[in-house]
Amino acid sequence: MDTIATAGNKGKTVRSDCFVTFEMKDSGGLEIHVESKVDVLFGNSIRELAKEMLDFFEVKNAFLKIEDSGALALVLAARIEAAIKKLVKSSMEFLPEFLQENQYSTAKDRNRFSRLYLPGNTPSLMINAGVHHPDGIILDLEDAVAPDKKDEARFLVRNALRGLNFYGAERMVRINQGERGLEDLNYVIPHNVNLILLPKCEKPEQIRDVNLQIDKIRKKQKSIDPVWLMPIIENALGVINAYSIASEASNIVALAIGLEDYSADIGTQRTAEGTESFFARSMVVNAARASGIQPIDSVFSDVSDLEGLKQNIIRSKGLGFDGMGCIHPRQIKVIHENFAPSVDETEKAKKIVYAYHKALEQGLGVVSLGTKMIDAPVVKRALNTITVAVKMGKVNENWRETYEQV
Repeated sequence: MDTIATAGNKGKTVRSDCFVTFEMKDSGGLEIHVESKVDVLFGNSIRELAKEMLDFFEVKNAFLKIEDSGALALVLAARIEAAIKKLVKSSMEFLPEFLQENQYSTAKDRNRFSRLYLPGNTPSLMINAGVHHPDGIILDLEDAVAPDKKDEARFLVRNALRGLNFYGAERMVRINQGERGLEDLNYVIPHNVNLILLPKCEKPEQIRDVNLQIDKIRKKQKSIDPVWLMPIIENALGVINAYSIASEASNIVALAIGLEDYSADIGTQRTAEGTESFFARSMVVNAARASGIQPIDSVFSDVSDLEGLKQNIIRSKGLGFDGMGCIHPRQIKVIHENFAPSVDETEKAKKIVYAYHKALEQGLGVVSLGTKMIDAPVVKRALNTITVAVKMGKVNENWRETYEQV
């Protein structure tokens, strides 16, 4: 039986984290050792937290070493708990308080132009991610976390959901595949997550399994806020089944595509032009639109090529996508500016809405703009365009009054 466990990260480049070594002993009581550059200021509070947690998990005899690199209390707590639970069987959780700013739900049709991927085991990238104002922040438990770190990452992601300020961004978590992914849900569903990303989704049964697990967990919760789903299509089978996946459940809000894995699955290389993925991306867009949800494109991996990103967005928007993933904060502004409605799109939307309201005022049963008829779905899309343009500061909220004067 193991008597020593570790959790966390250390090294010259590690920031806002810690490395914990936990050793069970037969006797001798508790020994807590802290190494920190800020020991004078925070050493005692770190020791107090460690002692509180050891008592909480009823550990009587142990050696606990904490090598601190500027970790927040919620990070320290996650690392200590992860180390303890490798050796101590306990169903109890040592939970930080919820930030009031984090207790919000998100709408099914909210803008999802950008979603920022963050490794679920790297706290330094999480702490201030919200200040960049992506539409969504993804705490990734899947590909961005090394296999031997996946268990401890769950504690960190759980504590981040509870204790970090997301500044209004949609709180997203990408879980792992299969049984591990279903286990991941236990660590995030009770803690006010807004949306779950399902990687490598290829059959509607995967959606059913996730929703069954979510329902099982939420029976113990008081919250009735929805937990949204965003399946990610990443292989040829998933593309073929895109519509059955997208239409499987009412809490699916978007269908995304992951082009790195898809390209590998069909035996080709991903190119800037995207000809090799045209069929797959078109299938995802059509499946999403047919299901009344948002189609979301893959990430653009060259974070230094902002002009290349812009051109990629133009192609993506031309195919019908509503947004895309990003892997660096510098990509967010470019994504928002280029997925937002253009001047021409906004002006057309204004004319549609204005003509619709004028027709209503005049009691007309038929609404037209030029030679084209305007029906309810067209008006709804136009209103959505204007709403986004107002939010992006491209249109004044009193645009209709200004239009009347013109």
